Amino acid sequence: MVRVAIIGASGYTGAESIRILLRHAEAKVTYLTALPEECGAMQEIFPEFRGRCELPVEPLDLKKLAASADVALCCLPHRVSMQFVPELLRAGVKVIDFSADYRLKNVKVYEQYYKTTHTDTANLAKAAYGLPELFRKQIQKTNLVANPGCFPTCSMLALAPLLREGLVETNSIIVNSVTGVSGGGKNPTAKFHFPYMDENLYPYGIGVHRHMPEIEQIATEVAGSPVRVLFQPHAGPFDRGMLSTVYCRPKADVNNERLLSLYADFYKGEHFVQVCQTAPAVRDVTGTNYCHVFPTFVKGTVVVFSVIDNLTKGASGQAIQNMNILFGLRETMGLE
Repeated sequence: MVRVAIIGASGYTGAESIRILLRHAEAKVTYLTALPEECGAMQEIFPEFRGRCELPVEPLDLKKLAASADVALCCLPHRVSMQFVPELLRAGVKVIDFSADYRLKNVKVYEQYYKTTHTDTANLAKAAYGLPELFRKQIQKTNLVANPGCFPTCSMLALAPLLREGLVETNSIIVNSVTGVSGGGKNPTAKFHFPYMDENLYPYGIGVHRHMPEIEQIATEVAGSPVRVLFQPHAGPFDRGMLSTVYCRPKADVNNERLLSLYADFYKGEHFVQVCQTAPAVRDVTGTNYCHVFPTFVKGTVVVFSVIDNLTKGASGQAIQNMNILFGLRETMGLE
């Protein structure tokens, strides 16, 4: 039985992780921690866990965590994770980090977008990027997984087959995405407040969103040459879910039949990526770890639609998928 600690258990991704682990046959939540002001009984913080999770959420005690867990899910903001990850690794605890602290390999890019100095470059070099469909072998060999951002997950699963095959121009890719309100986290802000979000849709992070360099990094690695991406996120008036529409200029002759065949072959055997014959909808994947993709060819442009649940495949579900890989468990365990 894999013993799991959750750091940052009082947030949305912490709760989603517990929800998944409660149905996992080979893993058990053994330690929950959060900021002192957010501690208490889990059933009081999230009443849905009444009678299902009796563990208290308590202030972080690294020695207690190391003694009670084999792996830690760090559901923490950037800057914060890298304060704890080195100590967790030294204590022999595997780490799946939800922040951006170990995603971007170029320290200068990280510091530019996250406005902070990176303090753990030694472990940054050892971290595996946790998108299993693309980097499963690296994940199997590491003790530190950088769980991807939700937007990069949604967009890269749409882009990867095209880039690997070299079918599209790599200097003019556009990714247009819409996320649900939970993408803004549990703590309310003016723009993610109900009166502003209700019956509303708006772009944000124009030209500066932190997931843009992450998408470009992974796209470049998959393509084997530099890739430039114009990424534009939007927030929509729904709780959870994400839709990305990707636009690419083809380098070779393509048609709908070739695109569908390419995607079917690329994701053959990948349980959580389903290639669709028609455009997918956010509702199709809500509460699941699935990504639905639909590639098509419109007026000389390759267009790919991709949907995920931002809290599941975009965060906690993918983390559990990575955990299963780390411990040699069936990859779908707890996620079906």
